[in-house]
Amino acid sequence: MQSRARAPEYQGALTRMSVNASLTDVLAEGRRHLAEAERAGSSREVARAGLAVAEAHRRLGQVDEADRAWKASYRAARTAGDTGARAWALWSGGTLARQCGRLRLAFRLLELAARLGKEGGDVVARGYSLAGLAETGRIQGDYATVAALHEQLLAEARARGEARHTVWALEGIAQIHRNTGSFDTALEMFEEAALLAGEADDRRGRAWALRGMADIVSVREGDTGRALALLSEAETACRAMNLSSALAYNHKMRGNVLYRAGRYEEAREVYARALEEFREMREPRGTALARLGLVKTLARLGRDRAATAADLDGLRGTLDRIGLLNAREMVDRAYAELDVRPAGDTAVPAEDRR
Repeated sequence: MQSRARAPEYQGALTRMSVNASLTDVLAEGRRHLAEAERAGSSREVARAGLAVAEAHRRLGQVDEADRAWKASYRAARTAGDTGARAWALWSGGTLARQCGRLRLAFRLLELAARLGKEGGDVVARGYSLAGLAETGRIQGDYATVAALHEQLLAEARARGEARHTVWALEGIAQIHRNTGSFDTALEMFEEAALLAGEADDRRGRAWALRGMADIVSVREGDTGRALALLSEAETACRAMNLSSALAYNHKMRGNVLYRAGRYEEAREVYARALEEFREMREPRGTALARLGLVKTLARLGRDRAATAADLDGLRGTLDRIGLLNAREMVDRAYAELDVRPAGDTAVPAEDRR
């Protein structure tokens, strides 16, 4: 039996906040309780409230603020001697590092978070940190290494009845199946994730599952109408909760669906919007993927082949720097798809050296 979804990163005075709470509301409450904890001189409560503040900033795409907040939460947890709170702060920092394309740092922070979670007896912090490691490896494209960890975490989440973590694990495994060509299995798992998320009232998890379903429906069945409808439903949830990153990825997937349908003018507009959103939140992985979609779309609209090849070269260099193996393979396939050859310049564009 799965429980209703909860947000274990909302701690202390914020424990009662819904997993579906608007991030602007979470940020406001987090700041209020953080100020109260600071006035009371409670380092433990400062760490807890600071974690919620860090996560709200991160999910809103406010990178600098999130970085300052998780580090402050960690310092407060260390002062309080709270090992579990230290683990949660490091989990937040590791997740932020992954979001910013700093994968090596993400691995280091999440590994330390998992160790501290175990030492502090915080099973959930340990589980979330291991999940972070699995997700970092998955988006890097290292499926062989992390597939078993995903399966282990899914089994643990099911055993404990943790709906939100079960949904996350199902979506991660589904994405691996999708990326390795097992579309039927991927769709079944995304559908199960969407169902469980709906039953547990996990709107964020359901939005990500719907995005995955839309991708498979578009690729496998060519059903553009249904894919766009699924994305529209997911977008409604993203907007209600102010999920900036999830919304940008939703728009990027809408661009993919339109591109596959040959609706290139529409795809160009959507990719450009997603690109702007990713750049605003300084998310290099999303930026690179949106750029790739835009480059391919412009090529279909008649752009010069030399310019297309130069852009693909730049993207390949960017993805090599970040270490995203699967995305790099997508760029390599784009050369063949667009019938262009590498221009030879694999230097990273200045706009990506930030």
